[in-house]
Amino acid sequence: MSSHPDATPSPPPEPTRPEQPALPEQESTVTAWHRLRLMARPRATRANAFAALLAVVLGFAVATQVRSTQAQGLESLRQPDLVGILDNVTQQSTRLDDDARTLQVTRDQLVNGSSSEAAALKAAQARLAALRILAGTAPAAGPGIRMTIDDPGHKVTAPVLLDALEELRDAGAEAVQINSARVVASSSFGDSPDGVKVDGATVGSPYRISAIGSPETLGAAMQIPGGITETVRQLGATVRIQQDQSLTIDALQSPRTPRYARPVPDASPSP
Repeated sequence: MSSHPDATPSPPPEPTRPEQPALPEQESTVTAWHRLRLMARPRATRANAFAALLAVVLGFAVATQVRSTQAQGLESLRQPDLVGILDNVTQQSTRLDDDARTLQVTRDQLVNGSSSEAAALKAAQARLAALRILAGTAPAAGPGIRMTIDDPGHKVTAPVLLDALEELRDAGAEAVQINSARVVASSSFGDSPDGVKVDGATVGSPYRISAIGSPETLGAAMQIPGGITETVRQLGATVRIQQDQSLTIDALQSPRTPRYARPVPDASPSP
């Protein structure tokens, strides 16, 4: 058969290019990344499960410890206890401010006053009276508290009374008497079959403690949770606290001559 003269011949098909094979370097790179992903994939092994459980337990223990530590602070106290502590701090701050003003007035009188000699004598007498009260060689009177400890089981020991004394001093007590014994800075405490020895003299139950200071501050300090009142009650003893606006402490200490301490010589040059 002959072809039509007007037919246009179709172009020949383009030859297909063969796909170039991957280079060896590219193949090795892909294989390396694939292996790395397989190695980084987490595996559910016993060691991993134990480590996760240990981390959870450790986190729970840390959270419990932090919460317990916070609960042991002021957050665990009741509102009346917090109010009492705030009142104690406020009263102590007020007392310190009064003392500072008094000392400033005395200083001004000594430096600028016309009668400096009389002011110095008055200040020395006031200082002597205060030192005699602190040393227990003079009676003292003023507001304070009376605390009575009944100890029928004889469980109250010398360290317990010493703790009571320290708490009274921390609350601002200026003079303290236990039964017939005047307690001062040099007083000693010791246990005795019949009670407690204070400076060698035996005092027994009921222990009657008189302390001069702010009645409100001293009374609140003796009833702070975890303080001496709670300690004594845990021993089976009872505590009664009474505030008094007119209290007298008349037990005296005999003056003591120091055996070892000597005054430091005045190093200032003579005029």
